[in-house]
Amino acid sequence: MGLDRVRSEIEHMRVQVGRQRKEILQLQRAGISTAAAELLLQRMLAKIDGLCDGRDRLKREEDGPTKGRVLGGRSW
Repeated sequence: MGLDRVRSEIEHMRVQVGRQRKEILQLQRAGISTAAAELLLQRMLAKIDGLCDGRDRLKREEDGPTKGRVLGGRSW
């Protein structure tokens, strides 16, 4: 899976997490148990963490060694 694909999947999952959070709030307001919805939310967040780890790994592989460079600094 390429870097752009991973980034796209992360963004998609973040949108889904927002929807899930809104749904949980609606269930709470209605007095309905949210245990199952909260478990799903935790699984979604774990998947995003895994995707972010994969994205960071792909980014490091793509960038190559950054020895001697300072964040935001000049490349001499």
